[in-house]
Amino acid sequence: MEQEHKRRVRYKGTHPRNYQEKYKELNPEKYQEDVEKILRSGKTPAGMHRSIMVQEILDFLDIQPGQTGLDATLGYGGHTRKMLEQLQGRGHLYATDVDPIESEKTQARLAALGYGPEILTIRRMNFADLDQVAPGVPFDFVLADLGVSSMQIDNPERGFTFKHDGPLDLRLDPTAGVPAAQRLRELDREEMAAMLVENSDEPYADQIAKTITAIFKKGGAIETTRQLADAVEQALSFLPPKERKEGVKKACQRTFQALRIDVNSEFEVLYAFLEKLPTVLKPGGKAAILTFHSGEDRLVKQSFRQLQREGIYRDAAKEVIRPSAEECFQNPRARSTKLRWAIKA
Repeated sequence: MEQEHKRRVRYKGTHPRNYQEKYKELNPEKYQEDVEKILRSGKTPAGMHRSIMVQEILDFLDIQPGQTGLDATLGYGGHTRKMLEQLQGRGHLYATDVDPIESEKTQARLAALGYGPEILTIRRMNFADLDQVAPGVPFDFVLADLGVSSMQIDNPERGFTFKHDGPLDLRLDPTAGVPAAQRLRELDREEMAAMLVENSDEPYADQIAKTITAIFKKGGAIETTRQLADAVEQALSFLPPKERKEGVKKACQRTFQALRIDVNSEFEVLYAFLEKLPTVLKPGGKAAILTFHSGEDRLVKQSFRQLQREGIYRDAAKEVIRPSAEECFQNPRARSTKLRWAIKA
């Protein structure tokens, strides 16, 4: 029997809206020309992540062949790859990530480039446990990029964005903890408002918390990203029409950020990381941290300055380093980035 001919799936238009339809972007190895075109336009292809401030980080770390280092936030592996190149086949790089979905893809991607277990060890664990990554092995350098990867943001199934509807999850490790939809139901009005203020300085925290808790009291549900965005829009209905669209967009960004931080205990994790960081560094060892919002940056700045005063760090960044205007144009997601560094005494 003659097999029925099936036409291949067509790339719908020049800008497909559906994440699954972006098969060219999701397969950069097969469609390099298309991916490069998207990158040149200042956008990040779906399923990819553009590493931020790579040269500034490499300039500070000054990695030498034979050294041992830690990339505490593996992600897409962009920083990891550049650090491995600096090692020139000598030394060792450890890397950690809690995301079982993306870390597996990144490990395969780096292995295909020739970076196997002889020079790279990837552990699926939280970077708060950096003292357990390689017990007894001090590091010459440590990097932590605290941003959420573009692959996580772009995939609506992960629930990190309100631009596309998807389950309200927001967990970096979807196999652990509770999803954001469940966490919202666990909070009362006062706790929710406090979370929004503490985690994202949300000016409309009271109105948003009041609206969300009222929805639950009436038997309503907030199970998807769109439902949460609609609740925020409803809470801000008092804004003048001219200000409403932009006001709702920014409030949604802050609300999702605050909820993500809460669901993943990000501040607690960062605090534990900063406390243990000097214990894993060699004398003269260097630490570089990329932050993406004021709460993170405050914690890093306070830790570095306090430990410098105590003589644990011999030097620390007095001012943040920001990405260049050119990088921000090429990669708009870099705009809020701040780089801080410290050197062990």
